[in-house]
Amino acid sequence: MLTPTRIEYETYTLPNGLQVILSPHAVAPTVAVLVLYKVGSVNEPRGKTGFAHLFEHMMFQGSENVPREMHFKYVESNGGVLNGFTSYDMTAYFELLPASKLPLGLWLESDRMRSLQVSQENLDNQRAVVKEERRLSVDNQPYARAMERLREIAYDNFANQHSVIGSMEDLDNATLDDVQAFFRTYYAPNNAILVVAGDYDSATARAWIERYFAEIPPQPAPPAVDVSEPEREERREVFHDALANVPAVAVCWKIPPRGTLENDALQIAGDLLVDGRASRLYQRLVKQEQIAVSVSGGAEARPAPSLFRLFVLHHPHIEPERVEAVLYDEIHKLADEGVSERELERVRTMVLAQRWGDNLYYGMQSPLGRALGLAYFAAFEGDPDGVNRALERLLAITPDDVQRAVQQYLRTSRNRTVMFIQAGAS
Repeated sequence: MLTPTRIEYETYTLPNGLQVILSPHAVAPTVAVLVLYKVGSVNEPRGKTGFAHLFEHMMFQGSENVPREMHFKYVESNGGVLNGFTSYDMTAYFELLPASKLPLGLWLESDRMRSLQVSQENLDNQRAVVKEERRLSVDNQPYARAMERLREIAYDNFANQHSVIGSMEDLDNATLDDVQAFFRTYYAPNNAILVVAGDYDSATARAWIERYFAEIPPQPAPPAVDVSEPEREERREVFHDALANVPAVAVCWKIPPRGTLENDALQIAGDLLVDGRASRLYQRLVKQEQIAVSVSGGAEARPAPSLFRLFVLHHPHIEPERVEAVLYDEIHKLADEGVSERELERVRTMVLAQRWGDNLYYGMQSPLGRALGLAYFAAFEGDPDGVNRALERLLAITPDDVQRAVQQYLRTSRNRTVMFIQAGAS
């Protein structure tokens, strides 16, 4: 089995509240600069959905010393790549640069943290961009609106229910005062984590960070968000998707958040059931019974009540109830008979290769993957060293842990949501 080395790091906090994590790792002459802001769709109240994602776009529209679109040009002209992304629980931005360009990445991130140009012009043009993105990625994509609806009925708490991209109505109604207040509240050093990973000297990095970030003023702490979820009975719905070519069955359960043994074990259960052609549900539905086209899903790992989802595209002549019955049958087998140590070892090896390999975006041995891992654990579990304990937790999961979690959270109709998606129906 792959046995990755410990990820070394040091962390400290500036007087303005910015948490800094440094992880020198000279395997290649590159460096990743990542800033994670503790704001996602979960922080959006009713009437203001989509604001976190809107700011992902606004953050590239210029700041005091960086004209609009020049953030891209500064990075790409120096051989780097950059991006930003938003989730339910955070928003993050990164630059992956040649090691000698570390000061550039730090300067760019500090300038927009301190002085983003939140103007009416920038709001209007980025609102139009986000609305078009919603049309392309949700409104005109088969199954996308169904998945949005599944989340709405699976959860009871609005903080967890609504989509990251938000609604057209809320985007249209967003005012300049609204978005300026959102920036002041959430895009502050005391609500952010800065991670630098790759080939650099820590003392030099500390000096640049002090120079660029130390004088950015903090803001009052953002309001706390209640993400708790009540227990409930099963919910069912039929969804008509005019864009879909084949029908589908979607089933999900509310499960415990990341950082718990139960969530870790259900991550493994998801891999056993749906990850790859060797998975149990692929073998049963696609290969043996030949009633499905594809299977997907697994367990979320949010710092809030998460979802365990199963999604099956099935042949039109097959009744959805038959597909649903097979899903439960395989879950019951896993709950009753458990998993062999050999099967668990296969999944562990697969997960280790994915998370601790050298993949640019996800592998913990790459600068960016390392920066992401440290930032996630610092933000979501309160300690960047969770990135190392996660490996220990994964290796410590036993067949009994998996079986017990499936018995408690999946072999039940409690907290379950079932959706039959009818293709091409009006």
